[in-house]
Amino acid sequence: MDGTMPSLKVSLGRGWRLGLDTTWMLVKITLPVYVAVSLLGATPVLGWVARACEPLMGLFGLPGEAAMVLVVGNALNLYAAIGAMKALSLTHAQVTILALMLSFSHNLFVETALCRKLGLSIPLVVGVRLLMAVAAGLSLRALLGTA
Repeated sequence: MDGTMPSLKVSLGRGWRLGLDTTWMLVKITLPVYVAVSLLGATPVLGWVARACEPLMGLFGLPGEAAMVLVVGNALNLYAAIGAMKALSLTHAQVTILALMLSFSHNLFVETALCRKLGLSIPLVVGVRLLMAVAAGLSLRALLGTA
């Protein structure tokens, strides 16, 4: 070997460390949200939120509790939304609808701030992202035929 290529042992060690670092980063985000939503589920709070949001979430074929996933995903990031989803009893179709909606509207605060720095219209950016999320959710619900 000419010394320019890292050895297999070095590459595997580096990959292992990067994998553990990534796993730890994801656990630090998803676990607290999972625990928080699970704890809310043990109190009347999640029930109140679910009942208040049920009419709107029902348009997408989602239970009222799914509003928590959308709020967390839009306010924080997709990993936090995954933690919230895991704490709820959702069907595969409901998870798919939420994932598609969040693919358009996740992390609104950070990404909107970046768009502002680029000189884009904030109302336009937020409006388009939210409208696309709603359109995608309604379309996928119709396509999947969820109740």
